[in-house]
Amino acid sequence: MKNKIILITGATSGIGRAVASRFASMGSKLILCGRRKEKLKILAQELGGSHQLLIFDVRDKKAVFKAINSLPEDYKKIELLINNAGNAHGMDPVQSADLDDWDAMIDGNVKGLMYVTKAVLPSMVNLRKGQIINLGSIAAKEVYPNGSVYCSSKAAVDFFTRGLRIDLNPIGIRVGAIHPGLVETEFSEVRFKGDLERSEKVYKGMQALSADEVADAIIYMAQVPEKVNIADLVILPTRQANAYVNNRIK
Repeated sequence: MKNKIILITGATSGIGRAVASRFASMGSKLILCGRRKEKLKILAQELGGSHQLLIFDVRDKKAVFKAINSLPEDYKKIELLINNAGNAHGMDPVQSADLDDWDAMIDGNVKGLMYVTKAVLPSMVNLRKGQIINLGSIAAKEVYPNGSVYCSSKAAVDFFTRGLRIDLNPIGIRVGAIHPGLVETEFSEVRFKGDLERSEKVYKGMQALSADEVADAIIYMAQVPEKVNIADLVILPTRQANAYVNNRIK
């Protein structure tokens, strides 16, 4: 992975931050993307080396293309894209859900991921090689109560990944997705709009995955020989059987 050019969205926290740390330690050349400029700067300082910072919101189509097109020549030949940016907002039944929450999830999880992919693809197509790893969720595989739109957005990521793999197969570009179960990050705090008591209950008694453990799986996907493509990987805590069956410690 040394000197490999890797673009990571949502790099300021959680899985994105953990993945960036792993690749930096391996000598990769990183393009770190996020909305929070100061957090990106802090991350870059902690990682050391020379990395490119791109500040944009994946939901903003013009900003996505402008930022990626602004990369210097020695960073334009992106070899690995980690589409990590995403969000969950609210956990309500359809009849009482906030439409703004729906828009935030669909615009970020689906359209934003598509925008970034579209912006990065020209360099990979020209090189006729590369790899794209999309961050899905166990929610892409199974619907759980009060999560219909979040689950729909992640199912869209799953099917976009499958279609992308078909389209890019003749060119030799590898495409895969990783679908984690419960991961203890800022995820639930954002979903419940800063309600720490409610977000902590999500992980209580679960021995949830850590961002580092998911990052390790992504590193594995990236390091297999080029003739191998990890197309679809589901990773769960041992105490989680599926999207809604959890064996909590009493």
